[in-house]
Amino acid sequence: MSGSRAGRCAAIAALGMSLMAVSNTRVMAAGDRALGEYLSSECVACHQVTGQHAGGIPPIVGLPEDSFIQMIDEYRKKTRANPIMQTIAGKFSNDEIAALAAYFGSLKGSSPARTNTQTPRGRRQ
Repeated sequence: MSGSRAGRCAAIAALGMSLMAVSNTRVMAAGDRALGEYLSSECVACHQVTGQHAGGIPPIVGLPEDSFIQMIDEYRKKTRANPIMQTIAGKFSNDEIAALAAYFGSLKGSSPARTNTQTPRGRRQ
């Protein structure tokens, strides 16, 4: 094979690998809804799966995936105050959080989910 042809083959192979990597990233970012449902038992112990706001615990049903991921990431980074949620969020991988976001985002509750709820003392949940 000539040097020019070998170079083109290598470039095409590299392009193909890059496209596969981008394609796989998009799939992972979308989240695995079934895995999210499986992982949700700890979440629904406090957050109502019906979407109802109960006892100061904000609803997460119907929350857009990107908002859910951002919120959980803020708990993991401890920039959003709530020691319980910080501990829980710290246990999940990025893929698991994306899966939970896909699951809860796919559910329809009886009331709209809010992303910036306040506790009675004015702190963000």
